[in-house]
Formats: sequence, structure tokens, C-alpha cells
Amino acid sequence: MHETHIKTSGPQYTETHFKIYRSFGNLNMFSLRSWRLLFSLVFSFLILQAHGHDPKIETYIVYMGDHPKEMHVAELHHMNMVQKVLGRNFAPEALLHSYKKSFNAFAVRLTQEQAERMAEMDGVISVFQSKTHKPQTTRSWDFIGFPRKVNRSSLESDVIIGVIDYGIWPESDSFNDHGFSSPPKKWKGSCQNITCNNKIIGAKYFRVDGSFGKDDIISPRDSYGHGTHCASTVAGNWVNSAGLFGLGKGTARGGVPSARIAVYKPCWSLGCETADILAAFDEAIFDGVDILSVSLGAQSVVHPDLFQDVFAIGAFHAMKKGILTSTSAGNLGSELSTMTSFAPWSLSVAASTIDRKYSTKVQLGNGRVFEGVSMNTFDLHHKTYPLIYSGDAPNITGGFNSSRSRLCEQNSLDEAKVKGKIVLCDSLPNDLASLSGAAGFLLAGFFETDAASLFRFPLPFAVLTLTDGISILSYLNFTSNPTVAIYKTNEGKDSLAPYVASFSSRGPNMITPNILKPDIAAPGVDIIAAWPSITPISEVEGDKRLSKFNIISGTSMACPHATAAAAYVKSFHPTWSPAAIKSALMTTATPMSPALNPEAELAYGAGQINPIKAVSPGLVYDISESDYVRFLCGQGYNRTSLRSITDEEVNCKKIENETVWDLNLPSFALKRNISVSFSSVFHRTVTNVVATKSVYKAEVIVPRSLLTIQVTPSVLSFSSVGEKKSFTVLIEGTINMEIVSASLTWDDGNSQVRSPIVVYGTQ
Repeated sequence: MHETHIKTSGPQYTETHFKIYRSFGNLNMFSLRSWRLLFSLVFSFLILQAHGHDPKIETYIVYMGDHPKEMHVAELHHMNMVQKVLGRNFAPEALLHSYKKSFNAFAVRLTQEQAERMAEMDGVISVFQSKTHKPQTTRSWDFIGFPRKVNRSSLESDVIIGVIDYGIWPESDSFNDHGFSSPPKKWKGSCQNITCNNKIIGAKYFRVDGSFGKDDIISPRDSYGHGTHCASTVAGNWVNSAGLFGLGKGTARGGVPSARIAVYKPCWSLGCETADILAAFDEAIFDGVDILSVSLGAQSVVHPDLFQDVFAIGAFHAMKKGILTSTSAGNLGSELSTMTSFAPWSLSVAASTIDRKYSTKVQLGNGRVFEGVSMNTFDLHHKTYPLIYSGDAPNITGGFNSSRSRLCEQNSLDEAKVKGKIVLCDSLPNDLASLSGAAGFLLAGFFETDAASLFRFPLPFAVLTLTDGISILSYLNFTSNPTVAIYKTNEGKDSLAPYVASFSSRGPNMITPNILKPDIAAPGVDIIAAWPSITPISEVEGDKRLSKFNIISGTSMACPHATAAAAYVKSFHPTWSPAAIKSALMTTATPMSPALNPEAELAYGAGQINPIKAVSPGLVYDISESDYVRFLCGQGYNRTSLRSITDEEVNCKKIENETVWDLNLPSFALKRNISVSFSSVFHRTVTNVVATKSVYKAEVIVPRSLLTIQVTPSVLSFSSVGEKKSFTVLIEGTINMEIVSASLTWDDGNSQVRSPIVVYGTQ
């Protein structure tokens, strides 16, 4: 959101001034000293109002595109720019960091007015505020048809995966280097403050402003857990007998266990700052990673310019060096338009379920049984406890009433009434102390319950539906001595899987509505992976449970699954471009059911990843840097800005009519008004990546009553590897619903190259 600034020539007095004046109408009782103090306060207030309140200084990123060839010149130029805005007497420490390896940018402390002046300077593409980002977690690999003994390339150990996250716990068995040779010769990276090995070959941390929290470990070491979990999901070794207190028992493994890991830590106890994330991208690209995995994202739905988005900027410069960036779609679902990852050159990954399902049995004293949801690691051996409703146990002496105690707020419960009992709450407590010695608790309400690991607490508990909660409350009210038993969480099978998790962000793409986002779905619900041995398994204050593995959920967990699939493809095709790898993943994805996912492609993109099929996709939709530049031209970027971010020569005036749907993506999306007829044409080119001659025929699946889809030509013949063929897709008709799904598949009898087609509407 942008603020509007109106320039004025003098002090602007408002109603606030007159309210202050009236409030001091009777001043006879004031002493002279009071008068002087009052006058000083009012005068100061008027000065602030006249000139704007004391301007707030924030960290801003000034992005200037590609890095110049002489790095020392760039840093000097950054200093001169800052001095022009701040004046000759500026403090040098205002320039926090110059990004000097992979792109041209710097972080600087400015007021908003100064940032606006900086944005007007020559060579500046964008100026945006550094904000705090958040993380977005083995049955999963088997479930998607990627078994332990899958065919692997001998080059897998040459693939280097860069993980931008909370760091890593190097002592985990998932990261030992037994059997690994020395790092690939192309590697330029190094390690800071920890000892690496031949598995973890790089580890760096970033804090541009130099400030740390009291619990931060100033090294790439992970004390939060998220980074370790993600890194082991991508490329962790095989570890037998993994599990979380008996749950999820089995062999834990990453998708590409022979690959190398390079860790970049921009995240600390208070989150991940834009300036630090950009520094991590800068370093990782220069070091020579092959694939980037970034399970971070915005805390709210934002629709910035592509070059005001740290993830889009980093991924763009990675793409220029042949590096695909895999990003999480976001955890802001399940409504439409909640995506936070938009760049067409990155792979945006939604979170889907696997067929392992966790449930927690709750049994009342009258024998009635309910199936709750939680990750309850406590075994009470079927013991029953007295049951009490939190609204009936307010801490009256502490000043709380039942309207607050029912929510189980901190200190709101009467310890004498709840100690040793199971408490039925209407809201999730913030910490262990909030329950005042209770033996456990039940939570009832409107909660999405497709991810049990979202509900972890250092006491026995279960989450129930509102209907079940009402039944339990009725039992409690009409029984003289109500009791209840909470069982340890049980593993079952979810026969409906895969479907997209309720928390996973949905499209459409709010920056470029005719580009499909998310791109693909991958397992992200109740995923078990490595965990730091010093970090409690939940973020609940008071939790002291420690484990070498943990079960967590999020698009953060889906992202490393897709990263691993991309690395697997890369190991067989080391020269493929990022777009070719992304295309292979999307066109071979397993279609998902719109019946289980009402948002259809806007929830799961092309479908569920299928790494084995992706190795031999038949055809790929490739995209070069110049193609993306033409796309940016069509998005309104001018020639001057584009020359700053690419070596490609482009004349935007000549291609100003270029449409966004001519970008050679392996998907088709159209935003159209409901009940208004339309006709739109997409242009695409496919490249043959199979050694044999082949003839592909177009097969279109479309709801006939709504749309007509015509592919021209409908047959493509190839005689050699690398041969390209172009075609058009004409989509016309009228839609009478929010989302209409279709698909195009090129089929030669051996390979089925499937692209999703989605037309979605607005009133």
C-alpha cells in the first residue's frame, strides 16, 4: 500500500489543535512552572504537526539490477547515492550492506521521504522496505511413487542444493558424510562458525544490521528447527528407526540423499528480514548452487511489483545463472487470492496431504467416543480424569470472569478447580502455564483439521469439531461426576489423499492474473524429518520435549519436496535450463481431483509432483532470459530498467502489444468476466528432449457446454533431439461459474505431456 503525500507551504492546523486548546480552558490553578511546561508541550506538538511527526527510519532495499563488472566501483557508487540523499554529514553506518556478488543493490536506513527521493535517482529500479518474513513440514516419498530404490544418476552427488532458511543442525544423522567424496570442483562456497563436511559443503549466516536476539546462535547453526527439517527433506541421508515418540516410525530420507547441501541463514528468533534474505541469495548464486529451496514468505497477502519482492528478485538473478528457485506458496489459505509467490521464473509449491493420517481418540465416562485431531505424544494408558469446562473455572480473585476463562487465557483459570482435570476450552492456550496444573485439555470449534501436527502441545489434548464440543459440554452439564480419557495419537490411512491442505495459499495470481499460480503441489502435511536435538518439538512456552525428528506441516514442507524433485531431474539433465526442469515437473505431474479441491488449479497448479516421470517428459516448454525480458516489457517495464537487470537488448516499443499469455509456460490461465463471451489465443513452443523420432497428437479435455479449445496444428512431428515446434491454443466461450478446468496433453504413445488449462471469472 502506498501513502499519498501532499506538499503544503505552511503549518497545517487540524481539529486536534483545537481539542487540545479547549482541554486547557481553565488554567488559573496552574503554577508558572506548569504554564511553561504546558506551553512547551503544546508548542512542540504544533511543530510536529506542522512538519510531520518525527520521521521513522526504516531499512530499505535499493535495487539496481545486474551487478557491474567492477565491484569496488559499485560500492563507492552506493555510498555516493546515500550521501546525496542524506546530505554531506550522513553517518556511514546508514549504508548497511552492499550486495556485490550476484546483483546490484544495497540496504540503507532511510525515512520514507528519503526513500522516495532515492527511488527517483538514475539507475534505481525499485526501493522497498525490508520486512520480516516467516517460515511457510516419511511416508511422503513413497506415497508419491518415489521409492527408496529408485533409479539414480551417478551425477546426483554433484548437485548442490542451496537452502535459504533458519540454518542447519550439522550433528544430525541426516547430514553425516559417510561415503561422500570431496565437493564438486565448481564449488566456491565456504563455512562460517561451524565445521562442515562433504555433505554440508557450505554454511553462512546473514544479519545486515548486526542486531541479534538473546536466544540467537550467531552461526549457521539452527536452533529453531525449520531449516534442519527442510534441508533433510530435500537431501537428508537414510536414517532408520526415525520417529516422534513412537509416531511416524520408519526410515527418514530426503528426495536426493546423495546431493550436497549448502545452507544460508537469514532467519533469526524474530523472523527473516528482507535485507538478509537478499544477502543470502547474493551469496548462494555466487557460490554456485544448482537449485535453491526457499521455504519463506510474507506474513500477509501482499501484491508488490515483481522487483519489489525479494524472492522474485533473488529468483530472477538465480535464473540468469541457470539456477531454479523453488518457493513455498504460502500458508494463508484456504480462500482464493491468498498466494504470496508470483514470479513466473520460480516454482511455487502448494501443500498436499499424504495417505498417512493422525487422529486422537477421546472417550467420555459414559463410553461415547470421539475422533479428535492433534499430535498427542502422551500415553495416559486409558486413564480417565475429571472433566471441567473452562468457563466454569474463572480465576475470580485474579480479576477474571467466565467470558475470559472459557478461552483459557493466561492466569484466567482457578488452579484449585482445574488442577489434575481435563479442561474443555473454547480457544487454544498460549503456553503451558495457562492451564494452571490441568492434566490435559480439549479444544472445540471451527478449526481446519487436515493437519494434525498443527496442533502440538506439551500436555495431552485433542481438537474436536464444534458439534462434538457441544455434545461433550452437554454430557458435562448433565452428569454428576463427568470424566474423560485422551488417548495417544494413532496413525491411520487417509483414502482421499492427495488433496490440498486447508492452510495452503490459493491463486489466482494477483500480479499477472493470466499466469497460473501455484505451479504444482507436493506433500506438506504431517511430514517427518530431522530436528535439532536442543530444540523443543513445539513453540509452546514450557515445552521441554526433545527429539531428533519432528512432524510438522506447511507449504514450507512442500517446497523442499519439489526442490528435491527438481534436483533429481537436474542430476539426469545437468544442462537443462530452470524453465525446462520446471516444465518437466509440471507436465508430468499427477492430476488432482477438483471434487476434493473446489479451487481446482488455483489450489494445486498442474497437480502432484511425480519425480520419476519428470526425468523423461518427452517435450519441454523452455524459456530463456530474453523471453522473460519480453514478458517484463509487456508488464510495463521500460528499456532503461530492463537494461539494468539483463544483458539482453530489447526495444519495448516494438513489442508493446505482447500479451502475457505468450510467455512459454507449461500452463494456461485466463481471467474473464462471468457470462461475457471471450476469445483468446496462446502461443507456445515445445522442445523435443527424446532421442527417438516421435509424433505427438493434441488431446484436449474440456467441458463442452462452456468452452471451445482449438489447438493448431494438432499434430507435431519431431525427428531429432532439441527440435522445436510451435503451436497456438484458441480458447473461446462463456463461463457461468468461478472456475472452469480443462487440459491439453501432447501424446506420442510413450510420453503424455499434460498442461493444465483454467479459466476463472469475476462478476
